[in-house]
Amino acid sequence: MCIYIFCIEETVNKIVCYYNCRGVTDLCFPVWIIFSSLTMASLFTNSRKRYVYFFLLFSLTWHFAFSVTSYSIPEEMEEGSVVANLAADLGLDVSSLNERDMRLDIISSKKYVEVNKDTGELYITQKIDRESVCATTKTTCFLKMDVIIENPVQIFNIELEVTDVNDNPPHFRRDMIRLDITESASPGERFSLSNAVDPDYGVNSVKTYRLSQSEHFTIEIQTGRDGSKFADLVLKKALDREEQAVHNLILTAIDGGVPAQSGTASITVRVLDTNDNAPQFDQQMYTVNITENSPIGTLVIKLNATDLDFGSNAEIVYSFTLYTSEKTQDTFNLNSANGEVRVKEIIDFEEIKMFEMHVQAKDKGYNSLSGHCKLIIFVIDMNDNYPEISLKSFKSSIKENVTLETVIALIGVSDRDSGDNGKINLQLSELLPFKLQKSSEKYYALIVSEPLDREKVSEYNITFIVTDMGSPPLSNNETINLEILDVNDNPPLFPKSFYTISVIENNAPGSMIHSVTAVDPDLNENRYLVYSIIEKDIQNISMSKYFSINPENGKLYALQTFDFEKEKEFLFHVEAKDSGVPPLSSNVTVHILILDQNDNTPVIVSPWCAHGSVAEELIPRSTDKGYLVAKVIAIDADSVQNSRITYQFLQTTDASLFSLDQYNGEIRTMRMFSPRDSRKQRLIVLAKDNGDPALSSTVTIKLSTLDPASKALSGPTEVSLEYDIFSDLNLYLVIGLGSVSFLFLITILVIIVLKCQKPHQKQPAPSCRNSFVSQRNSMNSQIADSTLISNDAYWYSLFLAESRKGNMLVRQPAPNGSGYIVSSIPRSTGMTETSTSANSTLQVRDNLPILIKVTQLCI
Repeated sequence: MCIYIFCIEETVNKIVCYYNCRGVTDLCFPVWIIFSSLTMASLFTNSRKRYVYFFLLFSLTWHFAFSVTSYSIPEEMEEGSVVANLAADLGLDVSSLNERDMRLDIISSKKYVEVNKDTGELYITQKIDRESVCATTKTTCFLKMDVIIENPVQIFNIELEVTDVNDNPPHFRRDMIRLDITESASPGERFSLSNAVDPDYGVNSVKTYRLSQSEHFTIEIQTGRDGSKFADLVLKKALDREEQAVHNLILTAIDGGVPAQSGTASITVRVLDTNDNAPQFDQQMYTVNITENSPIGTLVIKLNATDLDFGSNAEIVYSFTLYTSEKTQDTFNLNSANGEVRVKEIIDFEEIKMFEMHVQAKDKGYNSLSGHCKLIIFVIDMNDNYPEISLKSFKSSIKENVTLETVIALIGVSDRDSGDNGKINLQLSELLPFKLQKSSEKYYALIVSEPLDREKVSEYNITFIVTDMGSPPLSNNETINLEILDVNDNPPLFPKSFYTISVIENNAPGSMIHSVTAVDPDLNENRYLVYSIIEKDIQNISMSKYFSINPENGKLYALQTFDFEKEKEFLFHVEAKDSGVPPLSSNVTVHILILDQNDNTPVIVSPWCAHGSVAEELIPRSTDKGYLVAKVIAIDADSVQNSRITYQFLQTTDASLFSLDQYNGEIRTMRMFSPRDSRKQRLIVLAKDNGDPALSSTVTIKLSTLDPASKALSGPTEVSLEYDIFSDLNLYLVIGLGSVSFLFLITILVIIVLKCQKPHQKQPAPSCRNSFVSQRNSMNSQIADSTLISNDAYWYSLFLAESRKGNMLVRQPAPNGSGYIVSSIPRSTGMTETSTSANSTLQVRDNLPILIKVTQLCI
């Protein structure tokens, strides 16, 4: 930085120039050359030219005259401290400062520094507090001032930077921070705290926070965008108001100065109560004695239940439970507010010697909790002193596999009486797997006398009864509660040894089919069961491909959709293992039965017709009532009810002409054909299974009636010849009587001529057989004797009535179990009809497609 100070003083042929150059000397040197050249030129010019050069020189150096000189000082310097020697720094003559009236013009409102005109030094006149001078900024703090010198006028810009020192400790906006936290708050929850502020800047500001020692709380320090530090209070351990209702903490903020300064704030955490403690009686069982004939209102006992909660959560109401008999409630009164039990009626020792009551203490919280105790009141006869029992040593819990003769408790007995009244005997109130062993005159040991089993009895209320030998003898008792601890001595048990589970086919994958659960009478981890399926491969496929079981609850799931026609049952084992050490386990056999579902439509195999075509049949018009017109046969791949097929007409040309047997599918005539009946009849037969919902198939049968005489004239190849002449004859018969007679004679003559000219009877048509060839996947087989293979799960023996083409018989299954044999046996006599569908293909839907080829073989 280069500062030029030009002081132009007019003397005799001379210009005096003062300059000061600080910083960049390379820049100052050229300017000095220009200044020197102008000065020398001015010596040889007149006065007017000198003024011109002066202004030129002033314009060239104006921006150098207003350069800024900067100083840096720490705040809080003592008054009189010298900042710098301005005269030396600005290149001023110290001796001329007073004459030139050097003064300091402070831009700010307050004057903190001054210039010594004798020495040219800049010194402190008042301590500078950086936080007061620069309250609105935290980065830099400058005091700007101008040094003005007269004769000639010179102005110098001065900047005085005030640096920060660590003279302010951190302080909190609130010295007392109060927080209310419910005791149900979860560890890890955060609570905002008031942050500390420090007027100092940079490293002297707040650097960190510290929290006083606490097992429940800690802090996490966060940094804001502006670099400020603040702390969050973090709960690291669950609170318990009953354990400590108020937590007092100290939060300390520390800055980064040297030495560091700190500020503190008190944090008071009040733990808000939740109703998480049930009322507790001082004892689970109270035993009191009361003399007979005690006055009404006599205090029997004051039950005391305490609730560690606060407010309404700790307010307790006492009451009898349903286990307390009406006689006991009539004899004693229970104060619901303070738990006092007082005599309500006169007590007679000879009438009742002991009262047992069950008392409940319930708080008034939103979700009220309750505690229970048992109170036994012994009514005693009038006497002086009673035997006393004291427990000297007692184990409140023992394992069920404890060895015999183990000492459980040491009981001391005493009686203030003497003689026979002071002689006492201690015994147990009931027969238990324990016995008393006398160790000295007044001490007994309670020992284990029989093996213990927690699964039968989990705890014992052992009542000791001490009796003196007075007349009448007096006695007392004491009850202790002994808990039997569990050991893993019981394996899991299934309620059944064998599970049979039925599952309907076409089930949804992933559906639950059953729950196989076991029980373990042990406790805790000894009863935690893990279920698994014992692996067994089915056709080289792991059982886990078919089923899975929830290891926690034993729920069994089907992983695949089952098909009854493929798989009908599964057998595997489920194991239940407890978590004891060592673990015990058991298993059960599971038998899965796949139930059939009506998912296969009946397939009509007779009369056979191609898909979408019509089966055609020829019958003589002169048939009698009951004539077998056709027989409908349908098969169903399902089983039992789902495969039982019934038949019914869906549509008929004349409902009064034909009947259909709903069980065997036979279509018979109900009467003889009349002239009015149509020569062509159309029957639609519905074959429906017995499933729910039922599935069905239909077949359309077209019947054509044929007169025998016309058939004989036409020959065997002219089956469809119609007797139109006879229809005309009927018309002529209607016209007139004479015409009828004439036509009748002509008819007789024609018949005689035909009989005479009839050729020799041809050989009987060869008997025909319908042969059914079954094709199934890659297996091709032809069963002789007109056999049809039909796959079904059950064995049938169904006789199909005689038809015009042969006897149809469905026999029992084939030996290899692949299906059933349906045979067609040709008739021995009768007319042979020509099938309109000599070669056709039938497809029967089963587990695998079956292709049946019907072929007419003539022998």
